[in-house]
Amino acid sequence: MTLLVTIAFLLAVTGSFILLSLSPFAFLEGLAAYVKPKNTSLKSRIEKSRKNKQPKGLKLLFMETKEVLRVTGKGGMFTVLCILSMILFVVGALIALTMKNTYLVPVLAVGLALLPFYYVKFTAGRHKKQISTELETALSIITTSYLRGKNTIIRAIEENQPYLNPPVAEVFRSFLLQVKLINSNTKEALEGLKNGVDNAVFHEWVDAVIACQDDYNLKSTLPPIVSKLSDMRVVSAELDLLLFEPVKEYITMILLVLGIVPLMYFLNKAWYQTLMYTEFGKVLLAICGAVIFVSIAAVAKHTRPIEYKR
Repeated sequence: MTLLVTIAFLLAVTGSFILLSLSPFAFLEGLAAYVKPKNTSLKSRIEKSRKNKQPKGLKLLFMETKEVLRVTGKGGMFTVLCILSMILFVVGALIALTMKNTYLVPVLAVGLALLPFYYVKFTAGRHKKQISTELETALSIITTSYLRGKNTIIRAIEENQPYLNPPVAEVFRSFLLQVKLINSNTKEALEGLKNGVDNAVFHEWVDAVIACQDDYNLKSTLPPIVSKLSDMRVVSAELDLLLFEPVKEYITMILLVLGIVPLMYFLNKAWYQTLMYTEFGKVLLAICGAVIFVSIAAVAKHTRPIEYKR
């Protein structure tokens, strides 16, 4: 009965946050303001502005996940992701309680709850690689057309629009609609073009095109910028090849660690009972679970695609 009440309470709290569109971090910050009033002196505000504290840990993970969903056009899925995370939180706690291992309750609950967010980070890497590939093709053909003769950037994009693929095609289509129907100022429209794709090389290319509107001779700076995408693709392919073996070994080790528990039941029941029913065995299982989830976070962090930084 206590377990059911706890689950109902957690679901009610989650539903309240979703209905109010309130972030748990915003709630905790507001609560902390009442417990410990902020120092509003001029000196404290200056020190705070100089520190420029960056988000870390779970807050950074949630912010990155929300940004990835927004960029991929699935911003409304964040609420569904939070609900799924809450369900997995309860499932993890139930599994640990079924095993009568209280040490494993926080490990499985928190670990399973964070899995959907790490899955989004994995898929985000594939999405960024796809965007980089399409950008390389799009910028290459547009730049070639732009350099040919006295073509304007608008004319160059119009000529090559049929050959562009999603999601890059929608970005340039919006640019053409902006220039032709809303605002004829090419520079302002190009500045708005940056918001379509979150890519440093693309932003650099747009800045160079804006500079070309004042000085036609600056067109020669465009091909070297486009070549950076080719260099990134080559380096990314080499890195994927280098990471293939370590990731494969990591997955194999995870399967071995998870599979050794049921396998031990058939090989040596005394060891199995020691692992499942003694305090030492329960603590050992909790440590193994924590190591697995921490390693998943590390793999998600270090298998991100290469990005060019200006």
